[in-house]
Amino acid sequence: MGFRYDFHTSVQWNPEMKKRCRRWLLSLAVVCFGMMMILGYRALKDSIPDEIRITEDNDEELPAIFSNPLITWEDSIPASGGRKYTISCRLLNTVFLKNVHVEVMGHRWVRVSGSAVGIYMETEGILIVDTEEIKGEDGIYYEPAENLVQPGDYITAFNQKKIATKRELIEAIQNCDGNQVQLSLVRDGKELQFSVNPVKCGAGDYKLGIWVRDDTQGIGTLTYVEPDGSFGALGHGISDVDTGNLLRIKEGTLYETEILGINKGSKGTPGELSGLIRYDDSRILGSIQSNTENGIFGNIAYAQKLALRNMEVGYKQEIKTGPASVLCAVDGQVEEYHIEITDIDMNHKDSNKSFTVKVTDERLLKKTGGIVQGMSGSPVIQNGKFVGAITHVFVQDSAGGYGIFAETMLTH
Repeated sequence: MGFRYDFHTSVQWNPEMKKRCRRWLLSLAVVCFGMMMILGYRALKDSIPDEIRITEDNDEELPAIFSNPLITWEDSIPASGGRKYTISCRLLNTVFLKNVHVEVMGHRWVRVSGSAVGIYMETEGILIVDTEEIKGEDGIYYEPAENLVQPGDYITAFNQKKIATKRELIEAIQNCDGNQVQLSLVRDGKELQFSVNPVKCGAGDYKLGIWVRDDTQGIGTLTYVEPDGSFGALGHGISDVDTGNLLRIKEGTLYETEILGINKGSKGTPGELSGLIRYDDSRILGSIQSNTENGIFGNIAYAQKLALRNMEVGYKQEIKTGPASVLCAVDGQVEEYHIEITDIDMNHKDSNKSFTVKVTDERLLKKTGGIVQGMSGSPVIQNGKFVGAITHVFVQDSAGGYGIFAETMLTH
């Protein structure tokens, strides 16, 4: 027996159903239009920088920034405003968008580098990396510091006595005779104190069950040196490899380094420069004084050892998508390579990811595969001006990465 299906159906639309359907479609259209307006407003607002710096003899910079015909802005400023003022931006001269803080600057020049440098830094206090279980002399496992200290804490004193190195901490623990000890810590800028009971692991051997670190080292790129000898490098801060936290440093030193090899980057695997740092006084370049989100900063003592070229600073509104170049020393000598700036975030919410670049120079692609670890801080040049520095490589595309604006580093 066969079955016959009739897929042809008819719906009888009465006037009330038609009216409800029209209301529903109209409501949907209004909601969609409202969402489009909100998203468009936000996109327009985000396209306007929160703050800008302009050169005092260039009155064409502001119109270039606010070139969108939908954006209107004040064409006058307070006569007593000095070198800093605020302008109000509106949508078609009606809906307020945001206030933009403007600072008038003179032309600024620095000596850009691109030289590979060795970095050594001592932490301000002893960094706690983690806690662990330890086997006591009685064969039982203990974790004396569990729920007391945290990764990222810094030990600054032991039984009220200041300590600064792992060696000092180890000696203090061994000399405690198993008595309860007091640790002074810094956590998120706050000073804390905890009492911990050491575990005896053998004859005269006591442990607290914590992993610690008191220094770090690596290879990066020197970005620029200012006329007074102060320098900026990396374009991002140095964080602990285990905790991911920005390292609090007591002091540091910049050294000459020798690039020994290159591990090329590929999709999913960032490459790196491998080098040799000789911690010898004759190899010192300068001192590191601060480690910030926007780079490491300090003073150069031996600028004559470095490859430097005098160059004017370009502000972020001068940067355009398109051809640019980068200075780096992937094989020991500073060379200039072609790149392309592909996107720009004028508000740089993540300051060391303010623009994106792509390596286009076949020479650099052949040597490194693109951007590799160790190139952080490489100066970016566009239209003859120093506009920024490379900070990150894309894991899935080693030819591309992020950069930081030059003016952001210079106002660290």
